[in-house]
Amino acid sequence: MKMILETERLYLRELIPEDSDELAKILSDPASMKYYPSPFSRKQVEDWIGWNRENYRKFGHGLWAVILKGEDVFLGDCGITMQEIEGETVPELGYHIKGEYGNRGYATEAAGACLEYAFQRLDYPVLYTYTKHDNKPSIRVAEKNGMEFVKYFEKQLMGETVKEVLYRKCRREA
Repeated sequence: MKMILETERLYLRELIPEDSDELAKILSDPASMKYYPSPFSRKQVEDWIGWNRENYRKFGHGLWAVILKGEDVFLGDCGITMQEIEGETVPELGYHIKGEYGNRGYATEAAGACLEYAFQRLDYPVLYTYTKHDNKPSIRVAEKNGMEFVKYFEKQLMGETVKEVLYRKCRREA
């Protein structure tokens, strides 16, 4: 397992196939996935991990496992993937945290560390995030990290057209 970054309470590492049981507790849970067209099947969870592992090889980043320090508890995933938004491929910040660990600032902390990583280590001038237009918890994480509203748009997700909201943050030059 490759360690990527560390915060005060968390560390992020590469996802591994053995994470599928813990990740399924999020991606296969109807409550956690209420802003997606449907929860993931077991195969979709395994494919998600495989997709991220391929992203590590191809881009040097992807979504990483979010682990609570000390207790070594798997909280979810967070990181940077390349996404197509209206015909343009851009770096996008994504995150999924187990429901029982919500409202404790873990998503905000992990996302903030990934923003810093994107700007300082990956040298991206801008990082985007998008979510379903009514996903207030994810929008709140973006706003807490200084991301700004860009626009609403539609995206194909799991075979459905979904109304999304796009946020971005630009790297501040020193």
